[in-house]
Amino acid sequence: MKGMTVIVKATTQLIAGLVFLYGIYIIIHGHLTPGGGFAGGVIVAGSFILLILAYGSDFLNLVREEAGSTLYENLAILIALFLAVSGFLFGARIFFLNWLPKGIPGELVSAGVLPLYNIFIGIEVAASILSIFLALVIFKEEISK
Repeated sequence: MKGMTVIVKATTQLIAGLVFLYGIYIIIHGHLTPGGGFAGGVIVAGSFILLILAYGSDFLNLVREEAGSTLYENLAILIALFLAVSGFLFGARIFFLNWLPKGIPGELVSAGVLPLYNIFIGIEVAASILSIFLALVIFKEEISK
């Protein structure tokens, strides 16, 4: 798949950056407003998908691999699982224990472990959706050859 025109590429660079920052905002403020890790991860993946659609898949040199998930997906899930089990490690015998200080309600740093869950779930969701999109692009290119 070839890229689009220069105007589309330049506009996409600006828009993709704003979409990426908005996704990060949704992830970080997920414990205060509607949204969180899943919604923000989808938005972050959308910013990368915009760039791939504008520039085409040729610049990525995509090849089909049977390796499975990406490193980011696995690492993010591993850290989220560690945070969930960390309640056991601190001796409380409670799964998903919120062991960090809670802070002042309404402040950005006010939910203990919850923002960390949002961050790592956002990374995992963004990596998963991007992997699915890239797999579909590779599949389409293999069929068209």
